[in-house]
Amino acid sequence: MSRKNHSPLSRNYLLTLFCVGLALISVCSAHAQNLVAQRFPAQPITLILPYAPGGSADFLARPMMGDLQKLLGQPVVIEYKAGAGGTIATAALAKSKPDGYTLLMVLSAHVINPSLYPALPYDTRKDFIPITLLARLPQLIVVRDDSPFKTLSDLIAYAKANPGKLSFGSAGNGNTSHLGGEMLQAQAGIKMEHIPYKGSGPVVVALLGGEIDLMFDSFATSYPQIKAGKFRALGLASSKRSPLLPNVPTISESLPDFAMDGWYGLLAPAGTPRPIIDKLNTVFNAAVREPKVKAQLNSIGYDVVGTSPEQYAKTIEEDLIVWSKIVKDSGAKIQ
Repeated sequence: MSRKNHSPLSRNYLLTLFCVGLALISVCSAHAQNLVAQRFPAQPITLILPYAPGGSADFLARPMMGDLQKLLGQPVVIEYKAGAGGTIATAALAKSKPDGYTLLMVLSAHVINPSLYPALPYDTRKDFIPITLLARLPQLIVVRDDSPFKTLSDLIAYAKANPGKLSFGSAGNGNTSHLGGEMLQAQAGIKMEHIPYKGSGPVVVALLGGEIDLMFDSFATSYPQIKAGKFRALGLASSKRSPLLPNVPTISESLPDFAMDGWYGLLAPAGTPRPIIDKLNTVFNAAVREPKVKAQLNSIGYDVVGTSPEQYAKTIEEDLIVWSKIVKDSGAKIQ
């Protein structure tokens, strides 16, 4: 039985056909993705919020809803999945179909949780695609207006003299409001009891009701209570004072090494086609920058941003490193 040998010419011909076939597949795949993006969305989009209603994520999302529907031609439905510092909602997104119809608004807790939780049901770097960093928002140290503490120095002096007697609330384990309290304890040399809640809304109610002595909270949810005379702000976790509260000092004015930054961004599941990511980026950035929406958000402390997916990915990567050090230095633990 003779064995047929292929000449170099025939091998080259077959290789050329193979390469042409791969190129055609690539072109067809890109064309198919573009067609999908052109038709997207053909149904309502679900936006998962990782905290309870009435919190800072809710305050950011709701003003955009009308413009998002106009721009997309479909409603965006908010779904609340509170608990475990946002990890329940994040795990739900990781399991969602990568078609652009399920999105997640994440807070800075997204880059804190890998250092805070011993094991997560998802990979922070691999399971998601960044869409845009929508806004930044500082944290405040807040007490009730009838509190004996008039300044941050008053509070620190009492806490040093009475270890463990003060309780501080946060919007949840792993949230910046939790880490803010841990950083304050570490840098001021004090000890307080941490009581986590499922979002900013519940912790505000807890402070109003006297369940806790103070809280780290987002500017947006505390500011209305401060204006109403129910809360007193002792310090701002920002590099500069806010024009909305010019008489409130930054925490770094008392503790020079204190620095933290809170932000809100949008993620899609890994594998979502790039044309859909680009369309969502354009639409959400337009909605958050719409003059009336931006003015409303600015009035409660948000700094509206709106970035490219690549810029937001860079922020996530940088902050994973930054918050890893903060968590380690603060000694923060999940209770």
